[in-house]
Amino acid sequence: MTSTAPEKAVPDTAPAPTSEVELSIGGMTCASCAARIEKKLNRMDGVTATVNFATEKAKVAYTGGIEVADLIATVEKTGYTAQEPPPPATAADGHEGEAQTPTAPAADGELASLRQRLYVSLVLSVPVVLMAMVPALQFDNWQWLSLTLAAPVVVWGALPFHRAAWTNVRHGAATMDTLVSIGTLAALGWSLWALFFGHAGMPGMRHGFEFTISRSDGSSAIYLEAAAGVTAFILAGRYLEAKSKRKAGAALRALLELGARDVSVLRGGQEVRIPVAQLTVGDRFVVRPGEKIATDGTVVEGASAVDASMLTGESVPVDVSVGDAVTGATVNAGGRLVVEATRIGADTQLARMAKLVEDAQNGKAEVQRLADRISAVFVPLVLLIAAATLGAWLGITGDATAAFTAAVAVLIIACPCALGLATPTALMVGTGRGAQLGILIKGPEVLESTRRVDTIVLDKTGTVTTGRMQLQDVIPAPGVDKDELLRLAGALEHASEHPIAQAIAAGAAEQAGSLPVPENFENVAGLGVQGVVDGHAVLVGREKLLEEWVIELPRELAEAKAAAEAEGRTAVAVAWDGEARGVLTVADAIKETSAEAVAYLRALGLKPVLLTGDNQLVAESVARSVGIDEVIAEVLPQDKVDVVKRLQAQGRTVAMVGDGVNDAAALATADLGLAMGTGTDAAIEAGDLTLVRGDLRVAADAIRLSRKTLATIKGNLFWAFGYNIAALPLAALGMLNPMIAGAAMAFSSVFVVTNSLRLRSFK
Repeated sequence: MTSTAPEKAVPDTAPAPTSEVELSIGGMTCASCAARIEKKLNRMDGVTATVNFATEKAKVAYTGGIEVADLIATVEKTGYTAQEPPPPATAADGHEGEAQTPTAPAADGELASLRQRLYVSLVLSVPVVLMAMVPALQFDNWQWLSLTLAAPVVVWGALPFHRAAWTNVRHGAATMDTLVSIGTLAALGWSLWALFFGHAGMPGMRHGFEFTISRSDGSSAIYLEAAAGVTAFILAGRYLEAKSKRKAGAALRALLELGARDVSVLRGGQEVRIPVAQLTVGDRFVVRPGEKIATDGTVVEGASAVDASMLTGESVPVDVSVGDAVTGATVNAGGRLVVEATRIGADTQLARMAKLVEDAQNGKAEVQRLADRISAVFVPLVLLIAAATLGAWLGITGDATAAFTAAVAVLIIACPCALGLATPTALMVGTGRGAQLGILIKGPEVLESTRRVDTIVLDKTGTVTTGRMQLQDVIPAPGVDKDELLRLAGALEHASEHPIAQAIAAGAAEQAGSLPVPENFENVAGLGVQGVVDGHAVLVGREKLLEEWVIELPRELAEAKAAAEAEGRTAVAVAWDGEARGVLTVADAIKETSAEAVAYLRALGLKPVLLTGDNQLVAESVARSVGIDEVIAEVLPQDKVDVVKRLQAQGRTVAMVGDGVNDAAALATADLGLAMGTGTDAAIEAGDLTLVRGDLRVAADAIRLSRKTLATIKGNLFWAFGYNIAALPLAALGMLNPMIAGAAMAFSSVFVVTNSLRLRSFK
């Protein structure tokens, strides 16, 4: 459900202000680690925390006398590390990527260390596994070579698992690492006992390899291939998982690194090259063709085309000239521009986009909270199942070897790493891909809303239409040249500031070429304009203005004017030299892509509703043009919320698309709010999805991407749950060799991450 945060009952005393901080967490190896940290933080008075395993961050809100140092101390007492965020100065220094990703070098070092352990473990493990599986390779005393090769793998290769397990034991907890550590050490320990105190160390010892457990003499059985193989497989899974997590966050890192590094600022008429960090609001800077625009600003000199594809996903460059706003990190594709900085650092659109994406990735969908709760109790439950398996096999068969093997297989197969990765990896990839396409998903709970939506309310002005008046039709009187009509009317209107006049002037300049300069120009309040153009006494305005000069519209023009007004357009009469010469019609132009967008939304199973403050005729005309059946017109801004509530009361789940300040409350009230990024900050803050481009088709893309991300999450969870549920009984019944269990467990994690990465190809 999308809404503003619900207000809590106000106590007698003013509540303490709430602060928020994002901590980088180190040492987490699985979802149950994240669940433990989250649980410990939330036990602190006045603290609400969310810990995300995939992004390795904790988002914490705290009140009262609590300080960041207290939060870090709590995390450290739990057995993990926490890092304070960088000071605000670095976050606004123009290098947002460096400021907000301080752990990137550390993550790279961790990846390199993991890769080294994996490669060494693989080289040592392969001969051990081959000797155990192929009797022909079992020469005399082969078992001692196996021990020599396997011991470093289990002790050094699996050290991260042992270290994490020991840390958790000291803090009275068990995680997935506990299962891996106990399983591999138990297999090594059993093998050492069999080699030194049993019959396994005797020259000429042989044993076959089976996918299932077979009864044998425990004193002659060694499990070095299981211990080494499981370690190598799980290291491979962890490495691929870590690498994939880096890939999953690549879109955000790319977004953060888009900004320019330095800029040519005008100082006393001279260009001075300075780092972007030193820019201040009000500075004027030069952007040459091919250069990135350093920060958000307004063009004060020059005209060009700007390539904003990296922010909006729109491949066609946008023409800009004096007075137009430009966005930092976009590329100047045409002429030289001088831009005045209006926003810097953390206030820029790029930084705010990155913040929205990061906040979304750090949040949790409801399905993830369920997964976290399950993983928190899963490990202790598995330890009990493993103990019960050991006891049951010993009691029923008396075969210690088979009992031990089944218990180890249970420990290994049960590691629900895939469970912890199912949601965050899909969320990271989905939100990252959305950012590349100009779709910003504010939080994971938004994904749940997109699935249920059945009605989409579209604000007319600025959403379905451009929000700017444009010249639509030019209807000359019989015998009047169309270009002459446009030229004379446009010249006079060019001198007026009225939006309708400006629309006519712009249309005339585009169709008829350069416009002459009028003389004796006069603005007649409420009626129109009059003046002399090329020696002609010209009138442009309402029919009443012509009547004051005793000029009547001929029947053809009067009918054309009436027809235009019936369609909700504004009709402007033109006369010169005492005769009516034509009618020009002006309207808020419908965006070229709006009809296509409405068709896309219908294809997604949504019923479109047009909502506007305009009169019914205008609204119905626009609705007909784009294929909308249901129209709610003449609605005051403050009543838009009531319209959304009324639709919800009818049992509909409502999405709302808008762009203005007057849409903000309705966006917040709707079940799903989609804010056009070309609109106001208030609307963007109130929406759940921000569409960076002003193209309504992106609304359909946003809903498709959200639904696909949610479907991927559910598919991942189904695989992770189904895998564990199906595999545990097989392991407990002795139908899985521990090494096969380890390989399958590692594969499940890789499968989940790979499945999530498919979202990167979303079009």
